[in-house]
Amino acid sequence: MSSHASEPGGLTRRVVFLLSLTCGVAVGNLYFPQAVSPLVASGLDVSPDSAALVVTAAQLGYAAGNFLLVPLGDRLPHRTLIVVLLGVTGAGLLGASGAPALPPLVGASALAGVTTVVAQVIAPMAAGLAGDDRRGAVMGTLLSGSIGGILLARTFGGLIGERLGWRAPYVVAAVVALCLAVALAFALPRTVPPSRRPYPALLAEPLRMLRREPELRRTCLYQATVFGGFQAVWTGVALLLTGPEYGLGAQAVGVLALVGAGTMVATPLAGRQVDRRGSDPVNLAAILGTIVSAGILAFGAAGGAVGLAALAAGTLLLDVSMQSGMVANQSRIFGLRPEARSRINTAYMTCAFLGGSTGSWLGAAAFARAGWAAVCALVASLALVALARHVLHRGSPAAPAGAGNAEAKAGSRS
Repeated sequence: MSSHASEPGGLTRRVVFLLSLTCGVAVGNLYFPQAVSPLVASGLDVSPDSAALVVTAAQLGYAAGNFLLVPLGDRLPHRTLIVVLLGVTGAGLLGASGAPALPPLVGASALAGVTTVVAQVIAPMAAGLAGDDRRGAVMGTLLSGSIGGILLARTFGGLIGERLGWRAPYVVAAVVALCLAVALAFALPRTVPPSRRPYPALLAEPLRMLRREPELRRTCLYQATVFGGFQAVWTGVALLLTGPEYGLGAQAVGVLALVGAGTMVATPLAGRQVDRRGSDPVNLAAILGTIVSAGILAFGAAGGAVGLAALAAGTLLLDVSMQSGMVANQSRIFGLRPEARSRINTAYMTCAFLGGSTGSWLGAAAFARAGWAAVCALVASLALVALARHVLHRGSPAAPAGAGNAEAKAGSRS
């Protein structure tokens, strides 16, 4: 039985498409600053690694928003919550566009990060509205929208920022967020939240879930390490491409991001594999893919055509690996506690973006001190932590050979 009540036909294809678009726009707000951070450095006359704090602040804000706001998806009507969050995000982005110096820009970026958690409110809502046999596919579709947002955000940020200045992408992103708020106010189906618990109890629940659910802890570790490596690469690659090795502009980061368009095809396929085989095999492939991508990306230090080819191939494999792992992870956790999907997603995404913001900071620091090779070593090290945990799980008595398939069916028993 679904954990959300809705109007008949509420999760139509049109609604799924609009939700996927919204996920892309919301997540994109975290990624276009990666492409414009070199422009922020020159525009505000600060060092490149100081300008990277804008990216880190958005990621930390997103982690805080997951912890503070996403649990409200189990307490408030989704339509109201989503529309309000988009409205505040638009206001925060407008504030960032007018920031006169780095500190207020960092603060506005953190605020926008806190409220641009719409995708994490949408995912549990859609998981509850989708049929049990379609949950992985729907999650894959929503993540395809998020991937499109990531790709286009970096491209749009780099191109528009290069031509109109670093403030222009913030203005455009604010307008899009506000327009979506209006559209969703009319398009979203009505849902009845599954919980009437007070807000303090909702905030405490994700921490209790982390303590009580070993599968949630394992899943959080997978995503925190792989996503940390992902963020380290995209923070470092902006510094690499605009530095002396390549001497390219900020728009080059956006063009490189377009290589990851193949991820939009791979993620729905990963969702179908999760529905058929379970999450664990997809997780293993994602972790191994991340390790291989680190080796390929290391050749990016060579510069020239060879280096660019390595960066393109490595970032594509890293993008596919990270997002495929995300599908597997969310499919697993949404089958654990159907009556508390927003709260369990809060625990998961908070850990993921704490890992991501830490990876972003470590990536900038590693690049500043030891260059691109150190960033690639960081990615491989983080993925090896996830691989070690996966091997321990598969070797434990509580994880029989058929655990992956059994876990894939957990949602159908809910």
